Amino acid sequence: MLSSEISIVDQLGQEIRLSQPAQRIVSLVPSQTELLFHLQMEDKVVGITKFCIHPSEWFHSKNRVGGTKNVDIQKVKDLRPDLIIANKEENTKEDIESLSKVAPVYVSDVISINDALEMIQHLSVLCGKEQIGVDLIDDISEDFSSFPKYQGKVIYFIWNDPYMVCGSTNFINSIIEKLGFENLIKSERYINISLNEIKALHPDYIFLSTEPFPFKEEHASILAKETGAEVTIVDGEMFSWYGSRMLKMKSYFKQLLA
Repeated sequence: MLSSEISIVDQLGQEIRLSQPAQRIVSLVPSQTELLFHLQMEDKVVGITKFCIHPSEWFHSKNRVGGTKNVDIQKVKDLRPDLIIANKEENTKEDIESLSKVAPVYVSDVISINDALEMIQHLSVLCGKEQIGVDLIDDISEDFSSFPKYQGKVIYFIWNDPYMVCGSTNFINSIIEKLGFENLIKSERYINISLNEIKALHPDYIFLSTEPFPFKEEHASILAKETGAEVTIVDGEMFSWYGSRMLKMKSYFKQLLA
């Protein structure tokens, strides 16, 4: 391998090789799009999804290539990327396979806080922004070393009608546990659950996420009345956006759970 080349093994074990730091990037992952902004990749990001809402100036100015689950492959191809950023959970296997014929695809699989830090390091190298990545990782690690701590049994909701809740093998769960709570849902990823099943678990707290379903106070009132739990609407981005958003988490949770 020439000294100018970059080689990174992504979080699915695939080697990504670039002849130079990425010059034309398409990001299919909202939280990683925000990370690219932090890495000062303004002129290098040529395409994003319609769900990449941060930063707002990129949302209004960058080319959009569809949604996270239905990427417009031809639009991506027309943008001539030299790097595509995807995620195992947020993007479909079919889209990732099709896009791998267009350009190298870095696929993240972020289940834990350590996975998130590793992803930040990988992308900073692929973008030629190693020092910004190192500084970001150091700042996040310092924040997380003194994270606010709480107690209690929690169920974290992401969808209504039917109810869908967060299991134990995802990034949201890692944040719940970092806060000191016990996630009562032990299954993998996400599952549908009935009201009777929720009652049987006797949660102390129910967190209703603002995304992907936009829970409102009327949903909180119903669940509080039916379960007797303390029900709180929480900012879904603060629980699920791995990347530079992690710098804002400590302050948010101190305010939310004071």
